[in-house]
Amino acid sequence: MQTQIQVLLVTVGAGGAGPWLSTRSNVEVAKLQTFNRSAGIVSVFLMACKLFIRMRMREVVVEKQIQWVLLYMQEGSVDIWKENVLEDLEAGSLEYETVEEF
Repeated sequence: MQTQIQVLLVTVGAGGAGPWLSTRSNVEVAKLQTFNRSAGIVSVFLMACKLFIRMRMREVVVEKQIQWVLLYMQEGSVDIWKENVLEDLEAGSLEYETVEEF
């Protein structure tokens, strides 16, 4: 699982670009800050994710969108939750119609 995370991090890179992101928008997008479950930044983090996905990942399958969001969930107790979600994704037992539902 750590190897998969590292591959995704390399693919996404510093600015969030990757081969599966829509490049139709020429609008600059700020790099997303990592999320560690701090109560004060939950709504800011969620809004930034929604905006980026709408601008750059609209045509990407939901599973890839969720994986992208998980890349920015780091540190603290969110790591344990993220591992569980990744295991469920790999097992095919985690199904969401939209990333917002996730």
